[in-house]
Amino acid sequence: MALVAALEADLRALSAEARRRYPAVKDGAEHAILKLRSSSSASDLSSNEDILRIFLMACGVRNTKLSVIGLSCLQKLISHDAVEPSSLKEILTTLKDHSEMAEENIQLKTLQTILIIFQSRLHPETEDNMVLALSICLRLLDNNRLPSVYNTAAATFRQAVALIFDQVVSAESLPMPKFSSSSHTARTGSVTGDLSQNINNSEPLEKDVISGRLTMRDTLSETGKLGLRLLEDLTASAAGGSAAWLHVTSLPRTFSLELIEFVLSNYISVFKILLPYEQVLRHQICSLLMTSLRTSSELEGEMVEPYFRRLVLRSVAHIIRLYSSSLITECEVFLSMLVKATFLDLPLWHRILVLEILRGFCVEARTLQILFQNFDMHPKNTNVVESMVKALARVVSSIQFQETSEESLAAVAGMFSSKAKGIEWILDNDASSAAVLVASEAHAITLAIEGLLGVVFTVATLTDEAVDTGELESPRYELHPSSDNFTGKTSHLCMSMVDSLWLTILDAFSLILSRSQGEAIVLEILKGYQAFTQACGVLHAVEPLNSFLASLCKFTIVLPTDAERKSSIVQSPVSKRSEVQVEQKDVIVLTPKNVQALRTLFNIAHRLHNVLGASWVLVLETLAALDRAIHSPHATTQEIATAVPKLTREPSRQYADFSILSSLNSQLFESSALMHVSAVKSLLSALHMLSHQSMTETSDSVSSASSKKIGSISFSVDRMISILVNNLHRVEPLWDQVVSHFLELAVHSNPNLRTMALDALDQSICAVLGSEQFEEDPPRSRDTTLDVESKSTELKSVECVVLSSLRGLYFSAQKADVRVGSLKILLRVLERCGEKLYYSWPGILEMLRSVAVASEKDVATLGFQSLRVIMSDGLPTLPEDCLHVCIDVTGAYSAQKTDLNISLTAIGLLWTLTDFIAKGLHHGCLVEKGSGFSNVDTSPQQTNGEGVEEHVVSNSNKPDYEARIQIINHEKLLFLVFSLIQKLVDDDRPEVRNSAVRTFFQILGSHGNKLSKSMWEDCLWNYIFPMLDSASHKAATSSKDEWQGKEIGTRGGKAVHMLIHHSRNTAQKQWDETFVLVLGGIARLFRSYFPLLESLPNFWSGWESLLAFVKNSIFNGSKEVSLAAINCLQTAVVSHCVKGNLQLRYLNSVMDVYELVFQKSSSYTGDTATKVKQEILHGLGELYVQSLKMFDDKMYMQLLGIVDLAIKQAIISSENFETEFGHVPPVLRHVLEILPSLGPPEHLSSMWLILLREFLDYLPRVDSALPNEEGSEVSELKADVLSDKTVPTTRITSNMFAEKLIPALVELLLQAPAVEKYILFPEIIQNLRRCMMTRRDNPDGSLWKVAAEGFNRLLVEDVKICSASGDADLKISKTARMRIWKEIGDVYEIFLVGYCGRALSSNSLPEAALKANETLEMALLDGLGDVILKSTVDAPREVLERLVLTLDRCASRTCSLPIETVELMPAHCSRFSLTCLQKLFSLSSFETENWHSTRAEVSRISITTLMERCEFILSRFLIDENNLGTRPIPTARLEEIIFALGELERLTIHPETASVLQLQPSLKTILQEDNRDSRAHLLVLFPSLCEIVLSREMPVRELVQVLLRAVATELGLKR
Repeated sequence: MALVAALEADLRALSAEARRRYPAVKDGAEHAILKLRSSSSASDLSSNEDILRIFLMACGVRNTKLSVIGLSCLQKLISHDAVEPSSLKEILTTLKDHSEMAEENIQLKTLQTILIIFQSRLHPETEDNMVLALSICLRLLDNNRLPSVYNTAAATFRQAVALIFDQVVSAESLPMPKFSSSSHTARTGSVTGDLSQNINNSEPLEKDVISGRLTMRDTLSETGKLGLRLLEDLTASAAGGSAAWLHVTSLPRTFSLELIEFVLSNYISVFKILLPYEQVLRHQICSLLMTSLRTSSELEGEMVEPYFRRLVLRSVAHIIRLYSSSLITECEVFLSMLVKATFLDLPLWHRILVLEILRGFCVEARTLQILFQNFDMHPKNTNVVESMVKALARVVSSIQFQETSEESLAAVAGMFSSKAKGIEWILDNDASSAAVLVASEAHAITLAIEGLLGVVFTVATLTDEAVDTGELESPRYELHPSSDNFTGKTSHLCMSMVDSLWLTILDAFSLILSRSQGEAIVLEILKGYQAFTQACGVLHAVEPLNSFLASLCKFTIVLPTDAERKSSIVQSPVSKRSEVQVEQKDVIVLTPKNVQALRTLFNIAHRLHNVLGASWVLVLETLAALDRAIHSPHATTQEIATAVPKLTREPSRQYADFSILSSLNSQLFESSALMHVSAVKSLLSALHMLSHQSMTETSDSVSSASSKKIGSISFSVDRMISILVNNLHRVEPLWDQVVSHFLELAVHSNPNLRTMALDALDQSICAVLGSEQFEEDPPRSRDTTLDVESKSTELKSVECVVLSSLRGLYFSAQKADVRVGSLKILLRVLERCGEKLYYSWPGILEMLRSVAVASEKDVATLGFQSLRVIMSDGLPTLPEDCLHVCIDVTGAYSAQKTDLNISLTAIGLLWTLTDFIAKGLHHGCLVEKGSGFSNVDTSPQQTNGEGVEEHVVSNSNKPDYEARIQIINHEKLLFLVFSLIQKLVDDDRPEVRNSAVRTFFQILGSHGNKLSKSMWEDCLWNYIFPMLDSASHKAATSSKDEWQGKEIGTRGGKAVHMLIHHSRNTAQKQWDETFVLVLGGIARLFRSYFPLLESLPNFWSGWESLLAFVKNSIFNGSKEVSLAAINCLQTAVVSHCVKGNLQLRYLNSVMDVYELVFQKSSSYTGDTATKVKQEILHGLGELYVQSLKMFDDKMYMQLLGIVDLAIKQAIISSENFETEFGHVPPVLRHVLEILPSLGPPEHLSSMWLILLREFLDYLPRVDSALPNEEGSEVSELKADVLSDKTVPTTRITSNMFAEKLIPALVELLLQAPAVEKYILFPEIIQNLRRCMMTRRDNPDGSLWKVAAEGFNRLLVEDVKICSASGDADLKISKTARMRIWKEIGDVYEIFLVGYCGRALSSNSLPEAALKANETLEMALLDGLGDVILKSTVDAPREVLERLVLTLDRCASRTCSLPIETVELMPAHCSRFSLTCLQKLFSLSSFETENWHSTRAEVSRISITTLMERCEFILSRFLIDENNLGTRPIPTARLEEIIFALGELERLTIHPETASVLQLQPSLKTILQEDNRDSRAHLLVLFPSLCEIVLSREMPVRELVQVLLRAVATELGLKR
């Protein structure tokens, strides 16, 4: 073990040290080492005396080194309990001998060993050993030459005393742990911290003694007796006597008193329980302390008076604090002496020490409680606590009589600031300097203030304990306040303390607070204010409460006096003028003290809101002043109140302070939700009183005082609203008190107050109705319980009370602005909370009805805005019995004449209302189930709207007749709306009646499927047709005089009127517009519900009436009315004939009306008639397209007859229209528009012939002579070319309609069935030929072009169709076919030969027209050469030969003309001739892709013609070239021969085609055998080619050479 090893090492060192001089010690050490090795534990060591003996022997030789080693080893053995207690006497003797040695280290080692003995199990238990051990310490203590030995001896003796009393506590079985004195604990940064710390460190020992758990006893154990004797010796020594038991003649008194103070403060149980100790305390220690307090002389010439006084006072403090319950008389004497010491002429340090003791009592709640109970509340004892508080207050008040009061106050503030930072100021000794004197006086005042604060916080703490234990009720709980009879012990104590001390404390606090400016001291004093005031409130001490509140309010906001304002101006002469003007106003400066005082006031009000009662008035006056300061532009905080430049000031701190104060101000009233109802009423009464006081002093003048009063009123009103908002859960008992004041303000003469009242009423009503209690709606619940019923009753009461105030205000108000304001409130209420209302709707609607007839426009507008809100959002929540009232109110606004916009919007609201009503009509058809009304869906599954559940019975337990009653009620509501609209239709204002008409038909259009048959009958006969009749009558009988617009000013003394559009400047035109709207509405109804209406009884009679109205409107009405009437009929039949559910008689009746219009054409003329006819034609086309299947032969003929009448009348009435305007008349244009859609259906295919022949009659019938001889053509062309006259451009006026008609006819013919088409084909072609022949007389006209395009398209499209489908299914005779092809051949021959490729005058047509004409001619050639002659047509051979011959004649134009004429021929003529020649080449060539019999036949015909034409071109070229000599060949002639030679070189022909060439039979046979006949045509032209090879033209010679080589190749002669 470590101990054995350490001892062995020490023994070896000891042996080595004693080897020479002390051999006995050396031998003993070595012997001990041997013994030591056989020991393994502390018990083995303790049983072996040899080991202990060698160490004592080493100490006994009194050698320093050996003694140090020996004492060290003794300490190790004792500390490890390796020494038997029996050896203690010998050890102590050895230590006593060593204490006499002069070496310092030996003495210190001796003291260490003594302390280890007291801490080990060797602790002296016998009187001799105890005295011997303590005497060693005292002997060394007396040796004051060595400070280290003295200090160590003193410390060792103190620890020995502590250990002795610890043994006493243990031996007597006294409670542990020890009790710590508060005077030895660290001070905190505030008085409240000290109080809290002392409470936490206290133990309820006194309660244990009093309760009997710990009883006093007079018997002591031996250890207890030792402690008692020690205490008696210490007391005697402190008194200046000798310590007999310790055998010490004298001890330092301070040292003895310090030990006594230590024992008193730490071993309380010893004196509380052990009677001998208590007797020593009472008779000896108390006597000692009393004597010490009375004397003021120095002790034994030593300058230890301050420290000794401090020890005496601390000991007295411990006795008072810890033993006052058992030492009543002694403590009373001590306290009296301490109190007297505060005003005796004692040194300042002495008074400071006394004040520290008194402060300690005050900040210890338990001590102060015990003292007050034992003395002040005991009738036989002195009021020591009261005396103590007065003494402290006297010290505080002495500052106002000191010459250095300001310096002292500053020093006091500095001490509080230092303490707040954790720095404690302590006075060590007295000094005479002025600075130290001021600081000492400040220290005394600081201690007194802290003592008073401790009393205050003690009262507050004890009051809180009483609340916690249930003796008092907390003011925060929402309970009724308790009575003033306090039965609890603690509560009675608190009340007694308050009654005894409050006035003294208040005077001292108010004095210090008024004189101090330091932040820390102000905060502490205000904490005291708050704590004491709150305690008074909890205790219901009214007078102290009001006094403290009044004092506190003085320090919140201080308004500057006139003198202060003037002085502030004088002190800042350098300020700018603007700043001086600001200073002259009521500038409010909030100092930090004011801000903290306000915060304290808020805290008090929060804590005591339930008990303030009448005291609220004072608080509210202060808060009103604060509110004015916060909202004042001249209020500021002290940090920026100095005269600094405006731009350099930082307003953030000011705004932060104001923001915090404003928030606290608001939170105070928000917390009213936690107050008793009676307390809230008290608060409201105080606010009312504050506002009423200001109202009586407020007039209409705008002065500074009046503004302040209005500010107070505003504060009161705002806070009332805040209270109401935060007490919505119990608003009913508070509402009348709040609103009565608002209504009082609303009738005040000051307009600002009226506005304020209206705003407040608005906020209050919206807040109540928007609260959670209105979230659910019990009245609409089906499962109603008793709780729900009671809640409904409560809600009804609240709702009615809240809104009745608004209604009463409107009807009782004498001023218009009040009525307007009340309506604005109603509007906002409906916008925010309308869906939550239920019981107050009758009153609201009645109020709005009265507003509708108001003459003021603003009033009516606001009332109507409220109605709009109801209609938009409030209908689902509106009770059923209020719906008819709502309709009446809406009707009243629709009929009012104050504002037109209101009327128009109100009519729109009727539509909204019917939308809501119509939700209840979902089951309307269920009543008539089985009545055959199958066109309307009557399934109950349609009821999916929200309002349906309110109006339609879904509960199967209700009888059916109840459901029918509800349905009937909804029908009545709907007809009530219709009745209102019917009245509005007759309104003099066109905007109103037109809006009513639109709304009426929109309602029916939207909800017609929900109406029953009976309802539809009522609508037709009671509303629709009467409305139509009334509008028609008014439109026919109204004045036609023009109106003047509204006068908008004057110019030059004359009135200036607003312009009115010509379409609305008479009453008749206005009524026409209404009539048009009625007809349009009927049309929309027919579009949606005609089958439904058709099934109604007597509807046909109504239809006939409508036809009569339509006829009358067409013939006698304006254009708009006529068109609307036609549209009405058209919509009815067109919308439903497609579906096949329209009876034929309705269609026939419409056709008859249309036919009648055209039949009376002679008497029905003008622009209106023209427009009507156009509309009818358009309608006819649409009607026919939609109802094709319904038409028969008769109806179709009637249709064609109407169109024919329209065309003839248009031609007759507008003969000069085309000449004047240059386009087709409108009626004919509409005919052309509908013509493509007039094709008969399959079941009327026979009508095709009638239709087409009908329109063919309108084409021109002018024929032109067809030249037959080539010579006449040439002479004719020559005459045209050489003529200097231009071709006339006169227009044929009748051709414009034909130009538009031809494409339509062609389109119809292509759509016609094959049989009818081929029957009409010759007639069509003949008519087209006539039109094409108009080119000669009118070459720039369009008729011939349109006809040519139609002809070409007709043939091309027909040939394609026939080629694709074949003609096998067509049963057409050969004669008919011959006739068709003959007509086709005639057209091509006449038009191409006679009218195409002709030379015209150079300035007859523009270039673009010539280009277009040429393009058309080329298209005809393409159609003939590329389509007809190359298709599988069934044309006879003679027709094919004729067509090829036509191409040849056209191709011969260039080569047939004389050389002189060719030079004059235009370029387009040459191009036309070459194109024809190219078509001949194309027809002759062989094409493998498209070769058939017809194609072969055409090829054989064309090859012969082509060879003849080529022979003629070659021969004519040689003749012309010889005749011209050296002159150049004309370009046209040269281009022609080059083109011909080139095409010959490219041409390949079919063998069948080659067989018809005129060649030698032998040559044909050779060519056929060798398959070289594809270019046999070159052999036919070989002689001519040989002749032309000598031509002068190089291109011609080169092409001829190529052809000759081709001939050689064909003959097999090529090398």
